[in-house]
Amino acid sequence: MLAKDILIEGYGRIQEEVHAAVEGLDPDGLNACPAAGANSVAWLVWHLTRVQDDHVADAFGLDQVWLSGEWEKRFGLGLPRDDTGYGHSSAKVAKVRVDSAGLLTGYYDAVHEQTLRALRSLTAQDLERVVDDNWDPPVTLAVRLVSVLSDDLQHVGQAAYVRGLVRSADA
Repeated sequence: MLAKDILIEGYGRIQEEVHAAVEGLDPDGLNACPAAGANSVAWLVWHLTRVQDDHVADAFGLDQVWLSGEWEKRFGLGLPRDDTGYGHSSAKVAKVRVDSAGLLTGYYDAVHEQTLRALRSLTAQDLERVVDDNWDPPVTLAVRLVSVLSDDLQHVGQAAYVRGLVRSADA
């Protein structure tokens, strides 16, 4: 198995878990925060998708799906166009509200497709390319892709946990 095949498998697992975390939740469930200062399922899935979109697009020299696919307009969050949710205060988290699970999965699926196209084109040499020299050591494409994979899996796990809290509160 090639490194790109492992990455494709890993990113596929994010997609599966995103769908599992949001499907069947109504807007109240998607937007519910289980405690003051906590994140909702909607925010967690939006954020992990924005990070993947932003970082993969940057690493491969692509347009962000958020902008090119007009997802920013569809969500209508009133946040800066380049906002990924990093460092959001509780007030900004509260701005990320959605009317349907389909909006979240639609955006994630569009980002996932762009990610897969990029991953399928990879060579071993590509993975060694430095994509961010603001760190010591500089960040290679391989490290960036694993970092996004790790971050997204953590956030989708959090979304699944919040989903469980929301569903148990409804029972």
